[in-house]
Amino acid sequence: MNTTESKINNFNPQTQSRGNSDRANGSNANIITVGVSGASGMIYAVRSLKFLLAAGYQVELVASKSALMVWNEEYDVQMPANCEAQTQFWRDQCQENGGKLICHPWSDVGANIASGSFRTLGMVVIPCSMGTVAKIAHGFSSDLLERAADVHLKEGRKLVVVPRETPFSLIHLRNLTALAEAGAKIVPAIPAWYHRPQSIEDLVDFVVARVFDQFGIDADLINRWQGRNNISE
Repeated sequence: MNTTESKINNFNPQTQSRGNSDRANGSNANIITVGVSGASGMIYAVRSLKFLLAAGYQVELVASKSALMVWNEEYDVQMPANCEAQTQFWRDQCQENGGKLICHPWSDVGANIASGSFRTLGMVVIPCSMGTVAKIAHGFSSDLLERAADVHLKEGRKLVVVPRETPFSLIHLRNLTALAEAGAKIVPAIPAWYHRPQSIEDLVDFVVARVFDQFGIDADLINRWQGRNNISE
């Protein structure tokens, strides 16, 4: 009996029902793809990764070639290009040993996340440069990050884009509109102030919490608005 016949004969509709919402949407509730592009704001990626790993998720991470350069500019530390070294590097940066972290080379368009048959809960590109926005919006896949984003759009899975740019040109706005029309969620890195932030991390975590709200994940990182009569002192 070949492998295909074996899988068919062992199929159990009660345990592998297509009625399951995660599988029906082609998703895996435990895996999230994180793309880090060359926009300024690497702290958004660090805090997002810290939250996901602490919550026990499996993170498939790809940092673009430009992200490695920007990291060095913001932190004066070189991010390793080697995947094994980069995995430990990210864990050291976010100080979190939980979950599962798998780093991919930006050039590896043959990686699992480059295929629609690899199920994930969704993908977030954080921070997302305007160049990356433009390429995703127009279907270009020049590296693994862009290809993975394209896959999430074509499969109808969650794609959340966190642009970190100001001001927006008309071209930027049109590209963001095209992404939204294609099904992506646009969550700019714009924090609120009603939760009375006391640190840079408080401001960043507000954005991170709103990002994962889009996935239906309750990130207990902020004091959420409860109405004017319930403002904490």
